[in-house]
Amino acid sequence: MPIATINPTTGETVEQFEPHDAAEVDRRLTQAATASATLRHTGFARRAGWMRATADMLEGETDEAAAMLTLEMGKTLAAAREEVGKCVRCMRYYAENAETFLADAPVADPSAIGAGSARTVWQPLGVVLAVMPWNFPLWQVMRFAAPALMAGNAGVLKHASNVPRAALYLDTLFERGGFPPGAFRTLLIPSADVERIIEDPRIRAVTLTGSEPAGRAVAGTAGRQVKKTVLELGGSDPFIVMPSADLDAASTTAVRARMQNNGQSCVAAKRFIVHADVYDDFLERFLAEVGRLVVGDPMQEGTDVGPLATEGGRRDIEVLVDDARDKGAQVLAGGSAPDGPGWFYRPTVLAGLTDDMRIVQEEAFGPVASVYRVADREEAARVANQTPFGLSSAVWSDDEEDQDYFVQELQAGGVFLNGMTVSYPELAFGGVKNSGYGRELTFAGIREFCNLKSVWKA
Repeated sequence: MPIATINPTTGETVEQFEPHDAAEVDRRLTQAATASATLRHTGFARRAGWMRATADMLEGETDEAAAMLTLEMGKTLAAAREEVGKCVRCMRYYAENAETFLADAPVADPSAIGAGSARTVWQPLGVVLAVMPWNFPLWQVMRFAAPALMAGNAGVLKHASNVPRAALYLDTLFERGGFPPGAFRTLLIPSADVERIIEDPRIRAVTLTGSEPAGRAVAGTAGRQVKKTVLELGGSDPFIVMPSADLDAASTTAVRARMQNNGQSCVAAKRFIVHADVYDDFLERFLAEVGRLVVGDPMQEGTDVGPLATEGGRRDIEVLVDDARDKGAQVLAGGSAPDGPGWFYRPTVLAGLTDDMRIVQEEAFGPVASVYRVADREEAARVANQTPFGLSSAVWSDDEEDQDYFVQELQAGGVFLNGMTVSYPELAFGGVKNSGYGRELTFAGIREFCNLKSVWKA
């Protein structure tokens, strides 16, 4: 894939970018290594000052940054503004809390281990490579970058090739906020070059958000180099509706949970697993909400669903839906791309799904919802857990026994009760099974790329 800004609303190429050559990559890695040595010896207060200044600057550039996101990957302007706001909040959160999260922890009774004193300390690893996707071009990066920099690490970004403007914006953002030159650097390189970057001795760890194949490739290379990795991969999140649920709230939230970011979110609800007692009532409300969605130019206020970010992404969705339809699934809404330019796909609802359909096991990364009828909570949990993914989940029930059951039984990194999955700086984010390992955000995210060192003193 060329490194280019292609407007998904029109399909037109806006700008192409030359990849960084080997000399420029080496220069940027050297800059990052130099900045890392500086950052580890600065105090939390100084790093927090830089982070707050960067957050203030980003907040002041909200309109420009949001327009850039909408142009490059097609999210609505409202969603783009929300993304910028989340980044600002995350930066301020880590500026406020990093020192507490990484505070020394003394051993309560050092004499029990023959010491006069003992403690554990957290120290930065060095330069961390981030391999990031296009669906949240700023937020996916910021939830790594803010804690990594506050811990005293430097960051190097290999962003998706279809969001180069966002990548270059991030390349200068932290330096403009006061961080040392090289504290955060973007590499404009093709995916084929990632392996050699991971192998570079200046890189000490890797984080990736992306597809399962990409995660396996990055983890394999990093493993051979004995370098720490954090992986946040795909998801096919269940949204379970039980008889005691508020169906009006559940159906309204369900549509927002599925269609957010034009359906292109790893933690978007994708499979709607509904108890038979309320299935018909829920489905009627759900389809009515889907029918009210406005599909169109994401730059226009009032648009609910814009285009898919790439032509290939739309083709993948078409293949999954056509496969299900050919094998007997009911298409209750949508099911096709509209005529005209751009990579749009109509909001789609499928029912009557069977195990031989690809969409039952694969992630649908677009505005397509799969609806299942189940007899009881045990069947709901079985259907929820039947995919290889385990990122997040949502459960709608006012019955505390139901809530406790699903919290215990769902194989996922999160359970949201009577709500939709949302990532917050205060909550750990990550998955199990083929959705990856490691955690981002809260105290867990900042500790992932630190060395926990034990200190014993006689």
